[in-house]
Amino acid sequence: MLQFITHQTLRFGIVEGAVAALNGGCKWIQLRMKEAPLEEVEKTARQLIPLCKEHEAILVLDDYPQLAADLDVDGVHLGKLDMPVSEARLLIGEKYIIGGTANSFDDIQNLVRQDADYVGLGPFRYTETKKNLSPILGLEGYARIMQQCRDNGLKIPVVAIGGPPARITADDIPAIMETGVAGIALSGTILQAEDPEAETRKIIDLLNQYRKA
Repeated sequence: MLQFITHQTLRFGIVEGAVAALNGGCKWIQLRMKEAPLEEVEKTARQLIPLCKEHEAILVLDDYPQLAADLDVDGVHLGKLDMPVSEARLLIGEKYIIGGTANSFDDIQNLVRQDADYVGLGPFRYTETKKNLSPILGLEGYARIMQQCRDNGLKIPVVAIGGPPARITADDIPAIMETGVAGIALSGTILQAEDPEAETRKIIDLLNQYRKA
């Protein structure tokens, strides 16, 4: 599973970057505009909705559960400082996907108790897309936490989180996937590639080698 997290760069706007990922075959877009006014988030989401439908891709908003329900996108991703998953579930119901951010096994257990659908686990290494980061996990951290999930029978999908500049790269993917995660969430690796569409296809081909039968 590849999740593309939107990010504005000098080369690409939010929508243009998402389009490049979609054209490369990505089937999951997370609209992340943390410091933008709500009106701008809504405007951008409305632009992405038909594009994601055209590509049969999932669209989730980073934060803003009520807006996600109002626009009837597929769901939301909630960071550790956002609305609790349990509260969002009460607000928007079972129809919508709700994912949450984790930095530890305890966080994952808490998200499972709150009825999250998936976990974004990170950061893998330093990222400029996020401020006030939790401790960096690295490969050893992913391996340890995923083993704890298996030992405790937790089957919730876990997605490894990366972003620019010291991001998860295509070269990192095999070792990360070997830890047992279900997928990768990327931004800069795609947006900073010479050919973002080709880079997306390359990453999807890599991830497909680890798809469970």
